[in-house]
Amino acid sequence: MSAEGYYGLYGGAFVPELLRPNLDALAHACIVHREDLSFQAEFSRLLRDYCGRPTPLWYAQRLSAHYRTDIWLKREDLNHTGSHKINNAIGQILLAERLGKTRIIAETGAGQHGVATATVAALKGLSCTVYMGARDIARQAPNVARMRMLGATVEPVSSGSQTLKDATNAAIRDWINHPHDTHYIIGSVVGPHPYPAMVAWFQEVISREIRQQFAEQFGGGLPDAVLACVGGGSNAIGAFSSFMNDDVRLITAEAAGHGLDSPRTAAATFTGRPGILHGAKTMLMQTPDGQVLEAHSISAGLDYPGIGPQLAHLITSGRVRSYPVTDDQALDAGALLARTEGLIPALESAHALALLELPEVRSAGKLVLNLSGRGDKDLDTYQNKRDS
Repeated sequence: MSAEGYYGLYGGAFVPELLRPNLDALAHACIVHREDLSFQAEFSRLLRDYCGRPTPLWYAQRLSAHYRTDIWLKREDLNHTGSHKINNAIGQILLAERLGKTRIIAETGAGQHGVATATVAALKGLSCTVYMGARDIARQAPNVARMRMLGATVEPVSSGSQTLKDATNAAIRDWINHPHDTHYIIGSVVGPHPYPAMVAWFQEVISREIRQQFAEQFGGGLPDAVLACVGGGSNAIGAFSSFMNDDVRLITAEAAGHGLDSPRTAAATFTGRPGILHGAKTMLMQTPDGQVLEAHSISAGLDYPGIGPQLAHLITSGRVRSYPVTDDQALDAGALLARTEGLIPALESAHALALLELPEVRSAGKLVLNLSGRGDKDLDTYQNKRDS
């Protein structure tokens, strides 16, 4: 990454001047506190004692037998609040404290990031507002109830597709209007610099643990491939970061919705091109004249028309291989995990599980899949699919 936050052609900070002081202060805080032993000690303590880290690396015996290959699941679903999102939320709330911010805002799609943000705001006694698309509020009702019980205000967003993109737009508008007392906790490796690098920093604990746990189980050595779903991409970057310079295949599943040949898709690197989205240059779905297209995925957390700039660089450069996964493929993969391992995955994670159907993925050897979240929030969707 360059000093300006670029990963190859992608990244940067394209924001109103009013937000420049906030971003500069945040970038400086990241540099200072990454080396601050007291900050690191508090972050590690909260990850251990509040979140429940390290999360297990589980050998999925029956799933492995089904696919005739060796599969391990990194159990991020066992984190407090039910997904990997809490790792980043804790890191950012600690920075917000040190920056003297008294109000927290966030965007959310599936609701997992909103729940994690509401959780840490309650932990620290800070005001919290979460923007969420009206469509996502309807399909993720359990997480909306959790956010409200935690004391957060959930603001419905009725513009556009009423999903994650529109919630992000609303949160950015709020931040522009309240730049002095408010910190915006972005939930993925998207947005203007330093957000992609900062969120990656707080999520790299996932791959550090995978590396150590895999070596402990085998007396050394590395997995042959690491798999993760990708919308913005925080769980993927978290799972990949410690393996970037190793001979380990890094594989993502993008939400193809109804298929790449359909307008109802969210597979940005397959159907998009470079452009500016939410303050960064990245790959995104857009019209010929640059208007952002509406994305579709059955998974609210992957229903986003772009991808994080680091992942855009890694995929277009060939270091990460991406595959499209449709709604139906994800639903089937989630149901299979429930039947074979007794684990109900978030629909986001089910997209990564669907990669196991591909012979070229299974043939990679020993596979670690980042099970980024639990699926209780998606039970209605799974049930409706089973009954249809």
